[in-house]
Amino acid sequence: MSDVTLGGPEASVTLMREELVSLCHRVLKRYGFSEPHVEAVSDALVAAEMDGSRSHGLYRLLGFVDTLNNGGVVPDAEPAVEDTAASVVKVDAKGGFSPYAFRQGVPGLVSKAKASGVAILAINHCVHGTALWVEIERLTREGLVAIACNPTQSYMAPHGGREPLLGTNPIAFGWPRLNEDPYVFDFATSAIARGDIELYRRQGKDIPLGWGVDRDGVPTQDPGEVLDHGAMLPFGEHKGSALAIMIELIAGPLIGDMLSVESSEHDQGRGSLPYHGELIIAMDPARIAGGDAPGHMLRSERLFELVQQQGARLSSQRRYKARRRHLEQGVTLSRSLYDDILNLAS
Repeated sequence: MSDVTLGGPEASVTLMREELVSLCHRVLKRYGFSEPHVEAVSDALVAAEMDGSRSHGLYRLLGFVDTLNNGGVVPDAEPAVEDTAASVVKVDAKGGFSPYAFRQGVPGLVSKAKASGVAILAINHCVHGTALWVEIERLTREGLVAIACNPTQSYMAPHGGREPLLGTNPIAFGWPRLNEDPYVFDFATSAIARGDIELYRRQGKDIPLGWGVDRDGVPTQDPGEVLDHGAMLPFGEHKGSALAIMIELIAGPLIGDMLSVESSEHDQGRGSLPYHGELIIAMDPARIAGGDAPGHMLRSERLFELVQQQGARLSSQRRYKARRRHLEQGVTLSRSLYDDILNLAS
């Protein structure tokens, strides 16, 4: 443990990256996850923590262990990779967490995208609880443009509705850049990620209005009411709602997997992390743009420069800054969260 700040409710612990990895490994091994799952899940959680994405960082270990204890995940599942078409790879996660299934499917996805220009990776029967941008960045390192999305459970009401029906349904996009961090965004189609509302409840804080409604469909600032009895709300009203429905369809029935409402029915009230599918699309500029692909890709830099000249921030810039800072200074966890994670490891 690198550093401990004591005193009062804000007591905290600062850990370096290797200590975060070790902590994840201790917890996951303690609960019987196989080595490939330990490695893949730890990498995803630590990446989020290093980038300041607290709702998808080590806090998720609590939900991962709860999901295992509820019978909602197979800790040693061995994904089955199937070559189904010239531009399609399918991976049956066999009820395991998605990061290992993604790792198993990536080689085929990259190969097919570079051969055909566009390829799809469909992950089925996975339990999902990690950030999509981790996967997107992996594909941009191959020079690919990528999109990923997935349903969740029925946490969110459609615009104009009041009952939870849609998932928070994140979507992520990545664009590789020469000698620069890739342009990446990853956001839920809900007004905020569910994990953020969980963190507000953990800290005993009110959420902003507009994030959710209570059991009667009335806007509320009580995170517990939204999570346990009410519904989350889409961002951008009908626009976020329409995007969420699109993701339900293309990452659900299109790939032979569940809608969010079906995932909730599958859970049977156990409170496990969502069980569903994931869709990843990879595009190769070299095949699509042709011989002058590098020149066309460089034209994107003009757009990025013009955005920044207006004082606007490119997506993920804040994450990259946090990553560099945390690599040098370590990540600070609240003492209460650190103690909860240590309890899991012991």
